[in-house]
Amino acid sequence: MGIRMRKGYGILSRTSQAMFRLKKGRDPGRGGRSQSDKVELARVTSMDSTWQPILEGEDAVRAAAAVTAVAEAIGDVPLQAGAAGSPLALGEAGVALLFEYLERARPDVGWGEIAQRRLERAIEALAAANPGASLYGGFTGLAWVVEHVQDAPAEDEDPNEDVDAALLHLLGQTPWTGQFDLISGLVGFGVYAADRLPRPAAVACLEKVVEHLAEIAQPRPGGLGWHTSYDMLPAPNRPWYPRGVDNLGVAHGTPGVIALLARIRASGVAAERSLSLLRGAAGWLLTQKLPAGAESVFPYVTGPEVKIRPARAAWCYGDPGIAAALLAAGRSAGEPAWEDVALALARAVARRPPETCGVKDAGLCHGAAGLGHMLNRLYQATGDPELLAASRAWFHRALDYWDPGQGIGGFLALSPVDDDFDELGWSEDPGFLTGSAGIALALLAATSGIEPAWDRVLLLSPLPAGARAGGPGELRARGLVAAGHGTTARPGSVTSRAESRKRDRGLISTCQ
Repeated sequence: MGIRMRKGYGILSRTSQAMFRLKKGRDPGRGGRSQSDKVELARVTSMDSTWQPILEGEDAVRAAAAVTAVAEAIGDVPLQAGAAGSPLALGEAGVALLFEYLERARPDVGWGEIAQRRLERAIEALAAANPGASLYGGFTGLAWVVEHVQDAPAEDEDPNEDVDAALLHLLGQTPWTGQFDLISGLVGFGVYAADRLPRPAAVACLEKVVEHLAEIAQPRPGGLGWHTSYDMLPAPNRPWYPRGVDNLGVAHGTPGVIALLARIRASGVAAERSLSLLRGAAGWLLTQKLPAGAESVFPYVTGPEVKIRPARAAWCYGDPGIAAALLAAGRSAGEPAWEDVALALARAVARRPPETCGVKDAGLCHGAAGLGHMLNRLYQATGDPELLAASRAWFHRALDYWDPGQGIGGFLALSPVDDDFDELGWSEDPGFLTGSAGIALALLAATSGIEPAWDRVLLLSPLPAGARAGGPGELRARGLVAAGHGTTARPGSVTSRAESRKRDRGLISTCQ
């Protein structure tokens, strides 16, 4: 299974004028390796999966029916043009993930053909959307999906070669003045590059990501943190945080950095530096716990002139995402104490009264299916029966939101009704992050034996127990990358970070 992109579907080559503006008078050149630099590429895949379905009885039947209803409701109908600028979070690429995993779980129905057509439409639509580079609101997210679902391409047909070159150019900026987070910045670029290993360009991208994370890290009591300044905040949030914030959500803050550094460390790229940053980040994060008896263990944000308040239980913000990050960190760094904290944190989520969790719909980002999926992931990684029971309970609540005939396949999303994000209303959302496609992916994972590796883009896929890197040269020692090989970045600049921040605004403000 998997998709073979048609020859000529280079993601940036088909949209270069809009997405990759070249400096006047300069030859764009060609990204990637020369003929003499070719190396044998080994595709990095997970170990044989031990993933097990968890839903039983009526809930399993209803979940399977809901997945089918969503798939049939979305079908092969193109999404609205407005979703093209965020192909992963809201658009065709995120929806393609659903159809690819349906093909894996339920072959011979033709879902894979729909996935392929949706990806091709996403690539073709990207030029008109004029996107930025971010993972969730730009071309990097589309490139991640293409990498994730395609069959291993011939080296001269790699559709993401130009994306690698563009990111290397972007990451060549010093000092780094852009976002650091998963949704919009460095962590998101790292997620893409980690799935491109062991290609030399991916190694170079990860090394630059680690370099910039080290450059902008700020000393904090107990370790290191990453600060979101006032001017980097979306306008609706600025009155709350006049001096900026230290963000404690996976989507926008230090926990996302921790989860990425754990993955980088385990890969063997920049292993010593990434481990040092990882220890600093985890050390500081663990000092930010709320007093005993609070609704959550960690708050949304912290910092000067910040009102500290308990966080919802969600992926974007809250204890579930932090638990997944600390579990990966403990396994990567060889710190059993962090793994113990992660398990205790996950159990606290499992025991939290549902009415205090801030769940108002079924979506992945901050809804019932997302919470069910995170607890499922943590259960499958630890074997803890309390997490299994809690995951099943949250999937049951997700199915309580299912109303066949309404919304997209029976699901509606609670989302802002205007640009100020002051009012929420129910809407039809087919997308991955907050809509029906993401809900269906979580339900599919709960009812099939297909490991949901798609959640690597959420930094949820945990490392296997004992997954520690052997050192910074591990990739070369394993014979996956030849010494001295690299890639040449194409000169130019991508759509402004201000435009990317504007596009991502809704992915920030609605999560608090």
